[in-house]
Order: sequence, then C-alpha cells, then structure tokens
Amino acid sequence: MTTPADNSPPADTEALILQLRRKQGNWVDWAAACQTLQKSGMTPQAIFEGTGFEQIQQNQIVVAGQVYQSITGGAVSDAVLEHFTKRGSDSLYELRILSKDDRARAVQFIYDQGLDSEGVRDIAKALKEYSYRSEPPAGFTDHPGDAVAFSYWSLARQKSDLQARSRLIAQGLRFAHSAGAREAIEKLLTDFAVVKAKPIPRLPLFRIETDTDVPFVVAMIGEWPIAVDEFQSVPTVEPDPLFGIVRSSSAQQAWVPVPGWQVLLTAQDPVALTMDFNALPNQADSSLSETVLVIVDRQQQVWDDGSYFVVAGEDGQLAMSWFDSEPGSVLLGRVIVIVRPKKVLDENYTQELWQIDE
Repeated sequence: MTTPADNSPPADTEALILQLRRKQGNWVDWAAACQTLQKSGMTPQAIFEGTGFEQIQQNQIVVAGQVYQSITGGAVSDAVLEHFTKRGSDSLYELRILSKDDRARAVQFIYDQGLDSEGVRDIAKALKEYSYRSEPPAGFTDHPGDAVAFSYWSLARQKSDLQARSRLIAQGLRFAHSAGAREAIEKLLTDFAVVKAKPIPRLPLFRIETDTDVPFVVAMIGEWPIAVDEFQSVPTVEPDPLFGIVRSSSAQQAWVPVPGWQVLLTAQDPVALTMDFNALPNQADSSLSETVLVIVDRQQQVWDDGSYFVVAGEDGQLAMSWFDSEPGSVLLGRVIVIVRPKKVLDENYTQELWQIDE
C-alpha cells in the first residue's frame, strides 16, 4: 500500500541542526530552521539537546519569525526589514499581539524612535488597547505615535505625585504625532486634577479541590432494548487526565465535565477552551506554568467594567482582555470561570485499590 506523495521535500534535519549549532545565518534563518525541525517531528527538547537553543529561545524566534514574515512583501521599507533582520527578534516577538496591519505600522514607528525590546513591550500593549476603540479619542489620531501618547496621557492623569506625573507627560510629548495630541498632553501641565483609574478586576479563577468536584463521563448508548451491533459500536471513552476532556472519534468536537457551580448553571451558551496560565491577561510575567480551563458564555456580550471578554484579535484569532471603557470591537462572550486543575502529589495513587481501602 502506497501513501500519497508529500509535495514538500523532506527536511535535511542534520544540516539544519548543524546550522543552528554553528549559528550560521541570522535569527530569521534560525527561526525557519527551528520551525522546520519541529514540523518534521522533533520535540523542542530534542532540538535543544542537538543545537543548544533552549526551548524558550526557540519559541521566541519562531514567533518573531512569523511576525517578520507578516511584515514582508512591501509592508515596510527594505531598510527597516534589514534592521530587524540583524537585531530584532526580541522586539518583533512583543508585536505578536497586534494585527498584521498594526504590526507594520508599529515596526516603522519603533524603527523611527529607536526603541529597544523593553520599550516595545509597552508600545505593543498601548497599540493593542488603542485598537479596541471604535474611533480615536478627541484630539488624537490613529497614528501609532498618538496611540502611545494617549496611553501616557491616561497614566499621567491618574498620578497625584508631580514628579511621576511629569515623567509620564514628557513621555507622552515625546511620542505625540499630531498637534491635537500634544495640546491634550500639555494641558496636564496646568490641570492637576487626578482621575483615578478603574481597578482591574480579578480573574475568575477556581481550583478543583477534590475528585468529586468533577463528574465522570460515561459513553451513552441509548434506551433499552439495545441491538448488539449498536452496543458494540459505541467508542471507548478515554478522558484526558488533566480535566477529563472527552473527544469525539472525529476529534472535531469535545466535551469536558465541570462542577455544577452556580455560575455555570446560569450560563446560557457556555463553551470551554484550554490555555497556558501565562497567556491569561496580566499574567505574562507570572512564573506559574500550568494549563487552565477557560469557560466563556457566548450569550453575554454586553460590556461591563468588572469582567473579562473575548473579542476577535489579529488574523482571526481570539483575544481576551479587560476593557475600562466600552470597546469598539464586538464582544464575543464573557469569561465566566477559569478552572485550575486539581493538585495531585501522586497521579497513580488513587489507581491502587489497596491504597484507597487503607
């Protein structure tokens, strides 16, 4: 029996590993090599052992490489591309949260301003939050400089300490592009009123504490009498060990058992997804690494400042955020609960009946 031919040539893994080990080429070449090796079946750990590229470094350059590819083809000038080809992986990695069009504008802006990766992180966050607005605030334009200036203007208004306020005003004036933006920021030099920021709400995090918190899923056949063929054709259920997720045989649909908490019982259209804890809003700097189950009610699309919502992000991907004012983007659902897995010291402990009996 023959298998269909693959149109893409097989990867020369030895040559790619040697290229990475010797650091031949630039970081864009390394990103392409890492991605090719991963697609060929090599794990990040195996790539690290063969090349010395740590897993976190692989992830950074691969993601940065994807951002780089999204700004090629005339989106930015050759001079800007050449600059970021030499030293830009850490900066481009921070732009992963932006849409393709915003990335191109941000890259040109970062190049013109001569910003390093630490500054780029703040710029990317400011541009992302600005993109949720249906139209620019009064006095500001849609230029990246005005978007960043507005972020500093907002922060400055929240400060009562004059020294901290002055630093933020100076940053805002540095980036302001339009005369209207500069005028709005300069007014803060004589207007010392403090506008308190809305407190960021806590994420609705819950930890599963006991095994009885999660129901056990059993395949349903039907109602008696049952035909033998029907009985034997029901697929075996093998729940995922972390949250007990059960997938259909086609793998296009899955179900997850969750405790009957009131917030879930009152939900109208709940759907679930898994994600890394560090990918949650305001958790990027967290040292905690675990998979969490996020449940979103798709029927709850009315904004309030005490909740987190999902919206359409760049390239059609979902984005999760808290909005201190009503966003211009269409809300796709409210995050109602985030479930952390039960802590188990010994995964196999409860499998031993004699240990349970004791």
